[in-house]
Amino acid sequence: MATDIIMPQMGESIFEGTITKWLKKPGDKVQRDEPLFEISTDKVDAEIPAPASGVLKEIKVAEGNTVQVNTVVGVISTDGSAASAPAKSAAPAPPAAPEKKAAASAPAQEPGSEEDGGERSSPLVRKIARENSVDLSQVPGSGLGGRITKQDILDFIEKGGAQKSAPGAAKPAAVPAAPSAPAPIPGDLVPMTRMRQLIAKHMVESRRTSAHVHCMFEVDITRIVNLRNKLKSAFEQRHGARLTFMPFFVRAAIIALQQFPIVNASLEGDNIRYHRNINVGIAVALDWGLIVPVLKNAGELNFLGLQRGITDLGERSRGKKLKPEDVEGSTFTITNPGQFGAVFGLPIINQPNSAIMGVGGIMKAPVVVTDKDGTDSIAIRSVVHLTLGYDHRLIDGAVADQFMAFVKKTLEGWSEEVG
Repeated sequence: MATDIIMPQMGESIFEGTITKWLKKPGDKVQRDEPLFEISTDKVDAEIPAPASGVLKEIKVAEGNTVQVNTVVGVISTDGSAASAPAKSAAPAPPAAPEKKAAASAPAQEPGSEEDGGERSSPLVRKIARENSVDLSQVPGSGLGGRITKQDILDFIEKGGAQKSAPGAAKPAAVPAAPSAPAPIPGDLVPMTRMRQLIAKHMVESRRTSAHVHCMFEVDITRIVNLRNKLKSAFEQRHGARLTFMPFFVRAAIIALQQFPIVNASLEGDNIRYHRNINVGIAVALDWGLIVPVLKNAGELNFLGLQRGITDLGERSRGKKLKPEDVEGSTFTITNPGQFGAVFGLPIINQPNSAIMGVGGIMKAPVVVTDKDGTDSIAIRSVVHLTLGYDHRLIDGAVADQFMAFVKKTLEGWSEEVG
């Protein structure tokens, strides 16, 4: 028996996809829901799971080819028959018969109860758990809704959470590291990836569309640094999630957006669209490019919800598990060049947003501080430089400065419960 491997439809407006990488070769054994190949579309890059267990019998569409959704791109033999040679032609395979259904746009969940983590973990997480004899009900999840991420299970195992194997049991298999892309050879002419082409297109269009202006504020976040250092261990133990700096900046921006709704607005022709919800795009740097997943209805989330949402989006971005709807609908964007050591950046607006906030690196610096009696002194403080890139067609300089002054005031006088 054989099962066709179908190019899935990754959203209603997406009609084709490019196969960027096959993760298996003909003759390899595959397990149902195991990542089988990677695709790139106009919206996201994603790993596509195997629709059945068996042996990869044939690759019909080679890497680098773009085909329409519902196209048969390969075949899995479910009875273990010999494999065929991989596709050599660049020509796309013929479309699948109408009655064939497209594969799911995200890894399908294996049947399972909440006790074994079936409803709050991915197939990869469950695979790692089986190989290391881990009871998933004992693993705290840092993802949305307590979902167990790959990092959660690896951290749990590293801390000695794996159960002892039964006598004679095989040693748990090590989790393989993702293969890195080969370094380009100087002098080579290398074609741009699909993602790089889209990034280039969007950046040029944004520069051509918006009247870019930037302002920068220096913010003393010593209070937040001390608070995080004090609470991060207890926070992780209580919630199963790392406490990072990003939710502080996101929360401060949300409060300011509520005070200055024009910064959360967008232009539609000669009209201004004031968005009801605050949907924050969080720029994520990947080894193969940049993507901006969206934290929807961020204004309705508490601090813990923001931290879990940010962590989840980052993990799914790096794991190529995003869906098209995860990168749509942002009303404001935050990017963090400071994680790589930049003092500050001048980011390009993420269309159709009207503003983007850049977070610089956190560093210690001598700062003049004034006590309650008005006496000045020099102290070592933790400071960060925040930049706002805004569309001057919609946002005046005075409003942009007032918005950032509000962000600064919120961060320097942080008083919200962190948990």
